[in-house]
Amino acid sequence: MPTASQSILILGGGVGGVATAVLLRERLGDAHRIVLVEREAAYVFAPSLLWLLTGDRAPEAISRSMVRLKVRGVEVVRGEVEAIDAASRSVTVSGKVIAADWLVVALGADLAPEAVPGLAEAGHNLYTLAGATAFRDAFARFQGGRIALLTATPAYKCPAAPYEAAMLIEAALRKRGLRERTQVDLYAAEPGPMGVTGSENSAAVRQMVERHGVTYHPEHLIVRAERGGVHFSNGTSATFDLLGYVPPHRPPRAVAASALAGEGGWVAANRNTMETAFPNVFAIGDVTSIPLAMGKPLPRAGVFAHAQAEAVVKTIGRAITGRGKAGAFDGHGECFIETGDGKAGFGKGNFYAEPRPQIAMSMPGWHWHAAKVAFEKYWLRRWF
Repeated sequence: MPTASQSILILGGGVGGVATAVLLRERLGDAHRIVLVEREAAYVFAPSLLWLLTGDRAPEAISRSMVRLKVRGVEVVRGEVEAIDAASRSVTVSGKVIAADWLVVALGADLAPEAVPGLAEAGHNLYTLAGATAFRDAFARFQGGRIALLTATPAYKCPAAPYEAAMLIEAALRKRGLRERTQVDLYAAEPGPMGVTGSENSAAVRQMVERHGVTYHPEHLIVRAERGGVHFSNGTSATFDLLGYVPPHRPPRAVAASALAGEGGWVAANRNTMETAFPNVFAIGDVTSIPLAMGKPLPRAGVFAHAQAEAVVKTIGRAITGRGKAGAFDGHGECFIETGDGKAGFGKGNFYAEPRPQIAMSMPGWHWHAAKVAFEKYWLRRWF
């Protein structure tokens, strides 16, 4: 039997949170309350930050005001999540306590460039709108020299992004006639690109990058930076004229301090249902840590947050309305890999496969790039 009016509280306005909120409103109608908490004023379509770096997108083209979700019937509360009481499904947001019948934690991963001494002052954070915009402006003024890109830790969200950035920047340099006077280096803390997808796919992505003339330096873990220079744990150093970086990630403080926190402060959730140890409390997206059979965690990526959101919406929808089936996330995912020159590759597969993920990669082509452009337009129109 359908239940009385229920309230669903969603923490975080990224891919998973937005999809959860809108899909629940569409499924439940107006009888139930849906509240989304987000500290930022605008949603940013993160995949398009890559195009922003090279001036192929403007910030306003890839961001949308969170207020627009109100038109979709979602209450939006702007504020910082300061504490989470999972047992009572109550949350402190900027000093105010909000309680609900259902709680979906989709707070993502916090970016922590300050964890590496000097990094924030030395370069530009490629994973924020402000950082990508600053890199774009510096790149527009760039007339030759050394461009360094780096990943500060071996694990980070959107694992293909720094490799895509290197190829897009290299292609833009050729277009501007600056390639012959520019050295492009990619320093990776990890031993190879996208290692969870398997050695064959990792090697293929590395070959793509190196075919662009980008010098790849694996297993270079940064320990400190200063203006014009970076230093690594293996004792080597490098100079640069322009630096873009993927910063260390950490679980949100409110999550790490809550009873939801598992290993490393991330939320441990059922890998199929996304349920936590607490009744009516779910966690999705980058805030979770889901181990795979091969020993590494499920990569943090928007495609997984979206699929997990769909599963949770089905489960909550069934519990509230008595209709439909409960949802389940099956570990399948896909992503485009931008290679520059109007081309992109494509990978898809089952990350829950055993003994290791089964991922198929398609060679770069113009059609995959066109598909990503179409997806960008669809995504922003669909949810906002």
